[in-house]
Amino acid sequence: MFATVLQVALGGAMGASLRYLAGVGVVRLVGMGTFPLGVITVNILGSFLMGVFVTIAANRGLTHLSPLLMTGFLGGFTTFSSFSLEAVTLYERGDMSAAVLYVVASVVCSIFGLLLGLWLARGMFA
Repeated sequence: MFATVLQVALGGAMGASLRYLAGVGVVRLVGMGTFPLGVITVNILGSFLMGVFVTIAANRGLTHLSPLLMTGFLGGFTTFSSFSLEAVTLYERGDMSAAVLYVVASVVCSIFGLLLGLWLARGMFA
């Protein structure tokens, strides 16, 4: 168990570092705009890489690398990739209503959670 946690931690550190560098790279390429191009770039790329890895791991018997690469690296690079995988898994299982509910609830509740956190924290420091 401890070895698995270390794999997740190592992958997460690498993924988060790459996310930062990718964001810096996008800003250097296109400049700082009002639209978060760095974030959407890593979200899309991370989701793409999650799909590639899931397929390769299943076909090549590499699922033992999932803690390092999926949970750690891609989770650190973008948690959106895990979200995307879960939504597609629900869809592929034929549970369209659960997939739609998961997507809508995740986005709406996460934004609400952020707003609530902002409201509470701002109230504490006002």
